[in-house]
Formats: sequence, C-alpha cells, structure tokens
Amino acid sequence: MSGDLRDPYRRTGTLHGNCLCGAVTIEVDGEYIAAVGVCHCTMCQRSNGVLFGAFEAAAEAVTTSGPAQRYASSSFAERAFCGTCGSALWLRDTSPAGMGYELMPGLFAKAADFPLISEIYHDRAPAYVPLAGDHRRGTRAEYEQKNLHIVGDM
Repeated sequence: MSGDLRDPYRRTGTLHGNCLCGAVTIEVDGEYIAAVGVCHCTMCQRSNGVLFGAFEAAAEAVTTSGPAQRYASSSFAERAFCGTCGSALWLRDTSPAGMGYELMPGLFAKAADFPLISEIYHDRAPAYVPLAGDHRRGTRAEYEQKNLHIVGDM
C-alpha cells in the first residue's frame, strides 16, 4: 500500500461494514486508505452493473464473517460477494498471497465521507456515469501500459 497519491489518505483505525442483508460482516482494524478509486473497464461494469469503486485496506487489517463467496475473475484476482443477498464485497489480488483488499465503500457507513481520488478506464465510462471533480484520470491505454498483465476490456 504505497503511492504518493494515496499518502494523504492513509489512516489506521477501525471500520465496520456489512452486506445488504447483514449476513456478511467486514471489520477493518488497521491500515486503510480513506479515499476511493473507480474503474470503468468492461469486467468491472459487468461485475458491478455500472462502475467499480473501492478503497484499500491492508490484508492483515481485514476480518470477515458470514457466507462470503469468492469468484476467480482472472488468473490473479478474486471478487467476493455475499452468498445470501449477492452484495459485492471486495476485489483482491491473489498473487502474491497476502495482498490487500479493495473493499466496496457502500458497505461501510464511514466511507460515505471518502473522496474520489482516481478513475481508470475513464475513456470506457458509460455516458450515464460522468464523474465530476478534480481527481486523477487514466485511459485504458495508459493503465494497461503500466500494468501489462491487466486486460480489463474483454
């Protein structure tokens, strides 16, 4: 969890979250980034129904309970959802093991105050999702050039 864009938003503390039906609870007790990044790639749009938005938390800070189901959405990442209500829970890089979580901010009441700091695949954003504000934006080409193993548009 390093990077100058996120540095001003680094926090240590406790956050409590849950899915729509309450069957899955998530606790963050440790380091997290109190800011949201979003993605408009096709994979994220299909997974979430619109865009993907998340904040980061250190792996060792996250504890979950309940019927969380995991789906290997690529050779290196998993997405999780509640096995009861289907709420999206997280995206996590599974290689190498122990990577942090990208948690859905809507699960955490305190995350409603987190600012938007980055938007990737913004050239793929649907017309009905323009995001205003002063935040970093990156196109598909820019993001994939820096992350050669990523192909977000299928």
